[in-house]
Amino acid sequence: MFMIIGYVLTVLSIFGAYAMGGGHLAALFQPLELVMIFGGAFGAFMGGNGGKPMKGAAKAVPAVFKGGKFGKDLYMELFALLFEILSKARKEGLMSIEADIEDTHASPIFSKYPKILADHHVVDFISDYLRMMVSGNINPMEMENLMDLEIDTHHTEGHAPISAVQGLADGMPAFGIVAAVMGVVHVMESLFLPPSQLGILIAHALVGTFLGILLSYGFVAPIASAMTHRLEDEAVIYKSIKMILMASVNGAAPQACVEFGRKALFSPDRPSFAELEEHVKQARSK
Repeated sequence: MFMIIGYVLTVLSIFGAYAMGGGHLAALFQPLELVMIFGGAFGAFMGGNGGKPMKGAAKAVPAVFKGGKFGKDLYMELFALLFEILSKARKEGLMSIEADIEDTHASPIFSKYPKILADHHVVDFISDYLRMMVSGNINPMEMENLMDLEIDTHHTEGHAPISAVQGLADGMPAFGIVAAVMGVVHVMESLFLPPSQLGILIAHALVGTFLGILLSYGFVAPIASAMTHRLEDEAVIYKSIKMILMASVNGAAPQACVEFGRKALFSPDRPSFAELEEHVKQARSK
């Protein structure tokens, strides 16, 4: 939503002020300039990134326009889920949660939290490390190092499409200059034309530079920035899960474990201690 609002504000501010100053919007419509900029930039994008980053970008870019899925409601579900499953393990033994983590969709505990269950990456992260805890003889330090490694790998993998989109944004002004230079070449070979027509050709050439800069900083670069913020938000949930499970491995009570996880959240999404306690009580009573 904010991405769309930003785009609308950019277009209205730039083109609106240009029109109010007496400019003719039709003069800015140069399809061939757009072909040069988009064609050249996308060709460089393909050549520089290959398959995996392009596929990652194709999946990540549409998600930016849907808005963030990581917020307080999702984290509250996460804490309630982990509190419930750790409480069951504490009361009935770790083997009692084996069926829950082997088939999470059939688990009566996981099924109560559809937002978490809908994210298979988060579910796999939780179930994999709970499975290690159930297997026994787990070294807490080794488990923590493995968690850190997986989070770092996930973060590095997530940066590949971001770098690809940012590279696309960085290249567009340069291809805008290329389009402008091509326009100037056309002007120079048309010096026999009257000044009024030469002026039009020069204006068309300058539009290439304008479009390259506008498309880069006004449209493509914000997507890369939003993807970065989304990746950072995504990393937080894994860090929070890590804190909760490590606290459990080290012998903390389930209530204390979820408090560890709460502290890992960014402040805008972090529930208060009282909010979390009340939510956990309600989840436990269901």
